[in-house]
Order: sequence, then C-alpha cells, then structure tokens
Amino acid sequence: MMHTRAFLLLEKEYMEYEESNIFGISITPVGDNLMEWIAEIEGLKDSLWEGAELQLSLQYNENYNKIPPQVNFNTIPFHPNVDPQSGRPCVDFLDDPSKWNPKYTMLSILLSIQVMLSKPVLNNAVNLEAAKMMQNNYRQYRQRVIQCVKASQHIEDIVESLGTHSSAKVIPPTEESGDRSQARKITAISYEKYYSTWFRIATSKAAQEFKTPVFDDPDFIGNHLDWTVENVSKGEWDIDL
Repeated sequence: MMHTRAFLLLEKEYMEYEESNIFGISITPVGDNLMEWIAEIEGLKDSLWEGAELQLSLQYNENYNKIPPQVNFNTIPFHPNVDPQSGRPCVDFLDDPSKWNPKYTMLSILLSIQVMLSKPVLNNAVNLEAAKMMQNNYRQYRQRVIQCVKASQHIEDIVESLGTHSSAKVIPPTEESGDRSQARKITAISYEKYYSTWFRIATSKAAQEFKTPVFDDPDFIGNHLDWTVENVSKGEWDIDL
C-alpha cells in the first residue's frame, strides 16, 4: 500500500516520540491515516500547572510538513495564551505560517505548548481576562489556575456529568483500529464549564460523605484532626491561600 509523504513523516515522528520517553506528553493517532491525533500534556514540575492533565487535538493534511497542523486544546485551560473559545494555543509558528519551520515535529510542537503553559507571554495574550488577572491580581490568577489543574484531573467524571446536555463527550477507542486508536477524545470543553461542573461533583460527593454514619460518632472529627496534625505537614497548595 502506497502512503503519502505526510503519512510517512508522521509515522516517523511517532516512532521518534515513542523512543524519546519525554516527561508528561502522550500522543495517540485517532485513525489509521495518521492525519488526526490526540495528545495529553502534563504541567511541568515545580510550575503553577504541575499536576494538570490537558488534552489537545492535532489535525494534519497532505501538505504537511510544508505547513503546520491545526492544534487546539480540548480541555481549555484558563491561560493568557490560550483562546478561551476555540482552545487554540497562541504559538507564533502555528499562528504565522511564515514562521513555520519544516524541521518542527509533533513532539517539538507539544513541548513548546507545555513550556508556554508555565511561561505565559502577556504581550501575546488572547485570553484578556487571564492576562489582566495575572498582571493585576496574581493571587486570584494563581487560585484560578489551581482550580483548573484540579478540574483537569477529573475530566471524564465531568464529561459524564454533562451528559446529553452538552456537545462535550468522550470518544472511546474503536476495536477495528487496533492499537492505533487508544485515544479517548474529548470535544472542546471551556475552563468555566468543566470547573463549575467539577465543583458541583466535588461538593455533591462531600455532602454524601457527611451523610455516612461515621460522622454520627462524636469522637470521629476530633480523632481525625489529631491524626492530621501528627501526620500531615504543610504543603505547597496551602501557601498563600
């Protein structure tokens, strides 16, 4: 079977990715033609986005690698350099074809986006609310990012909760495509939607926990707090909150 140049390039890039063992980046083709991919990136360690699990879609065509792919976040983060509606990351060589270099690969694109998350560029902002908040009220911005990170870790629960009332959904892997379709694709979900839904799920679960018989024990809360003081040290999440 004859394959196009774009197919062969992407197949080679995928093999290089599998050999690279790069932290916090996973890539999976959606179908056998390799023109659509699902990627998941984690926030870099020791950054504000550490712990985030964000999904992106990459769409290629037969003109690759003469032109860049179309890249969009499916789980849209609250970030100065990510369009809050489309989920498109603001990366110069993706926005401006004249800055695209055929030497760039799928992995280098995702690495650039991973770094962009941790190092926003305010003079290139497309989410003005996030940019203004970061510049004028960093504490509030930091809290919003922490909320976003926590929500991103529960995305499938959120999609299930949204159900038929939203365009957001998880597309499970298909059996016909074998190993090449293990991605679980999520259509675009805005930060506001998935955070508010996650918050509702979290508070609902907490309410259910407080209905359990263990809380009828008058000594339970005191014993639990004593254990916490003895065993849990102050963590990074508690600082400045």
